[in-house]
Amino acid sequence: GIYRAVPIRINPRVSSVKSVYKTHIDVIHYRKTDSKRLHGVDEETEQKIFTEERVKILKELSKKADIYERLSLALAPSIYEHEEIKKGILLQLFGGSRKDFTHTGRGNFRAEINILLCGDPGTSKSQLLQYVYNLVPRGQYTSGKGSSAVGLTAYVMKDPETRQLVLQTGALVLSDNGICCIDEFDKMNESTRSVLHEVMEQQTLSIAKAGIICQLNARTSILAAANPIESQWNPKKTTIENIQLPHTLLSRFDLIFLMLDPRDEAYDRRLARHLVSLYYQSEEKLEEEYMDMAILRDYIAYARSYVNPRLSEEASQALIEAYVDMRKIGSGRGMVSAYPRQLESLIRLAEAHAKVRFSEKVETIDVEEAKRLHREALKQSATDPRTGIVDISILTTGMSATARKRKEELAQALRKLIQSKGKAPSLKYQQLFDDLRAQSDTAVTKDMFEEALRALADDDFLTVTGKTVRLL
Repeated sequence: GIYRAVPIRINPRVSSVKSVYKTHIDVIHYRKTDSKRLHGVDEETEQKIFTEERVKILKELSKKADIYERLSLALAPSIYEHEEIKKGILLQLFGGSRKDFTHTGRGNFRAEINILLCGDPGTSKSQLLQYVYNLVPRGQYTSGKGSSAVGLTAYVMKDPETRQLVLQTGALVLSDNGICCIDEFDKMNESTRSVLHEVMEQQTLSIAKAGIICQLNARTSILAAANPIESQWNPKKTTIENIQLPHTLLSRFDLIFLMLDPRDEAYDRRLARHLVSLYYQSEEKLEEEYMDMAILRDYIAYARSYVNPRLSEEASQALIEAYVDMRKIGSGRGMVSAYPRQLESLIRLAEAHAKVRFSEKVETIDVEEAKRLHREALKQSATDPRTGIVDISILTTGMSATARKRKEELAQALRKLIQSKGKAPSLKYQQLFDDLRAQSDTAVTKDMFEEALRALADDDFLTVTGKTVRLL
């Protein structure tokens, strides 16, 4: 082509031009060298080139039996404990194997792992996010309060020179093949959070603005941090009640970890000793204890680029057994302890663990670690505070099985109470509430009473008009 510099007119109607010239290329001929390259940036074009010496060092590291523990310790070494959370984030950095079955009609399965950290303020959530953002080459960091829907996705603006509408991409598209860290996730408004539904499951972003209709790739992992609405975590409430996030969004996270302040003297002493040691220990001594950040970055980059493990027969059977066992746990008590999304999460975690070992095949040890980590996360985030039992319904439907059962029982008790009053055409709202509270064994709140009334109204049994309940 021909590289040209042409003057720009100050105004289209006058002949005077600016002193700054605009450059462009007149294309005479082009040849398509790679079938994938013109369809957008592909991860293959971005593979980092490693020297033979570097590859040898990385492969020797991968053969060490404790490489998984060493890498997790190297991740944010200044943050005390939280080993399970660091292991979860480490697997997120490696990601699963990319699978594309669209040509066979089976769809495209995401390889990215999404993690949510929630808990008390001052438990290093933001520090972990900042560390991951600095570690990953294609990372974006944003705060929930200062983010808008267009800032995360894409916005349309006029080019100042050509006056044409152009599409400017946001944080989620810019972090394609990377990680998007979102702090203060609970403080995002509803319209901003709603754009994440498509990104977290389909890994694409559909835009239809100002005549521009397109679908952008957003193959990004989401690492989010949220604080409870009462500033302190309430152990008597479920995860959804504490952070007030929609269950449709929570169910898309592969791992949800709680970072709580234990308020224990022994823990406080250990934490204080660790924090003080950061100030008086020499940098050389600290560097001896932990892996170099450059090695960690190269190790992750090499695994993401060149290691693509596939499930072995034994691992496949182990995953099936793990999923069936998870379903069995809840079936006897009338609650659901696993959904197909949990099985997909286990597959992604097992593949990521195989990548840590530079293995081309997912073995049973990878499945066992994926099961353990997934169980640890569920034990924290999906435990029903009233029964102490893990119930995945809390994350997927927003209500535990025991809460749903109690709601149904209260509605039935209210129906029997109304029927016992004979054929009265209408009843006083407050009188009915007092009578139900008097005959109930457990405490009945106003909200619970209103929910029971709504359930009976949905069954066309009654209708509520002001402070009067009328039978139908």
